[in-house]
Amino acid sequence: MKFCFGDIVVVNGNEVGVVVKSWEGMNCEHNYDVYCRMSETIENFKESEMERYMVRHKFLDRQELSWNRNATG
Repeated sequence: MKFCFGDIVVVNGNEVGVVVKSWEGMNCEHNYDVYCRMSETIENFKESEMERYMVRHKFLDRQELSWNRNATG
């Protein structure tokens, strides 16, 4: 698994969230329940739909998205 409980991640393009649950689903696919700060909900994401978060805001502007991609990719 790439992420674990408490990891801060980027989901839905530019929304910041925190991993609250992780497990291995069917076909060895890793799934995560993520508390999304802006919508104040817990949503489920596949590992491929998430990025590690490197900046501390509710959402990322274009420049911060670029910095985050460069730092993790």
